[in-house]
Amino acid sequence: MKIRLAMFAGIVALTSVVYAAKSAKTDGVTSPPNVTVPAVTNSEDAGSVRAEGEKRFRANCSRCHAAPHKFPPRMMRTFIRHMRVRATITDEDMRYILAYMTQ
Repeated sequence: MKIRLAMFAGIVALTSVVYAAKSAKTDGVTSPPNVTVPAVTNSEDAGSVRAEGEKRFRANCSRCHAAPHKFPPRMMRTFIRHMRVRATITDEDMRYILAYMTQ
């Protein structure tokens, strides 16, 4: 009985180590496929993307949230993905808001 329990604990520990190592490799290296920032080629495009993102932030987010604080882009992606589900924000709105909040 003790041997089975020790084997089970070892398997669980090994599985969690492998999973943690796998997720550590992918975290921060690539963004999720459904959360991409609109492509910007020059500073004029960057300004228009930011303005559009600010407009969409005010339309969708400002009812409940104040002006955005500066967080790392990875954290912002997570916040926006969670709010997309809760606030039924479209994928396009989410991209523009992410661009606004990370620039």
